[in-house]
Amino acid sequence: MPAASTVLLNRLLARGKFRHAQVLMELAELGSVQRAADAMGMTQSSVTQSLAYLEQLLEVQLFHRHARGVRPTEACLDLLPVARQIVAGLGAGAEAVAARQHQGQGVVRLVASGAAINGFLLPALAAFGERHPQVGVQLQELERDDLLLQVSSGQVDLAVCRQPAVVPSGWRFDAVAGDHLVVVCGPHNPLAGRRLRSWKTLSEATWLLPPVDSIARVRFEEVAAGFPRPAATYPVVTRSLSTLVWLLRNKPVLALLPYRSMAAWLGQGLLSTVAMDTGFSLEPVGVLQPEQGTRAAPVLLARWLLSAAAEVPPGGGV
Repeated sequence: MPAASTVLLNRLLARGKFRHAQVLMELAELGSVQRAADAMGMTQSSVTQSLAYLEQLLEVQLFHRHARGVRPTEACLDLLPVARQIVAGLGAGAEAVAARQHQGQGVVRLVASGAAINGFLLPALAAFGERHPQVGVQLQELERDDLLLQVSSGQVDLAVCRQPAVVPSGWRFDAVAGDHLVVVCGPHNPLAGRRLRSWKTLSEATWLLPPVDSIARVRFEEVAAGFPRPAATYPVVTRSLSTLVWLLRNKPVLALLPYRSMAAWLGQGLLSTVAMDTGFSLEPVGVLQPEQGTRAAPVLLARWLLSAAAEVPPGGGV
């Protein structure tokens, strides 16, 4: 008879080891006991014994053995996301303890959106690190629902993001920088810097489409509905900012994107904009912080970010 989930949980709590999560991950990624052992600094027999112990503990086969190595079972694939969370959590905990021991004032767990990082946070964090080297900052990039989940579950100390429709209970949002949609292109695109009053000239261009669930996509489709013919689109849709930047710099394409998301590349001249007022404003970027019970280090960083608001450059592209 299969063991109940509560029985398995109690076994893992009483007899499981953090090393088991690492063994699971390395075996699944490398597909070989020997390669996993080399990666973890263990012997091949130790890895084999750890795997056998874990399978016995869970009463399930985790890997299929074959001549070339191992292949994860369905049960293993179910467990892998949990194993990754465990190892990632341990890594974050180790960094926090090390920061506390070696830097004195602790560490700030900071989560931020791409627009916040590229449109405001990069120079502010660099200046903060120079002024307060005793404070460690752990920065993770997330978007929208994933970011707010980290906030509402108390897994972060601060968040820098676009103003949410509903601020999580116990937190407050302070705006730092306004934002709007701009038409972005490579610096050598014939339309770069060209001042336009209407979308007509852009109707013949090839466009990089934003993700379907983004406000930029909604606004682009509103504009494209007025084109004399369906808009020509490039066959890649992505949230990856590095991919967008590469395509814009190397292909004759345009994209309707938030100014703050592209500000770092626009400021360096790696990208350009079409000089027109799109008429599409966005919610501002700002700081989400707990209303009370915050440690000294997050409070220090939050104050720094808000004090830096006056130095945030205005949006371009108009």
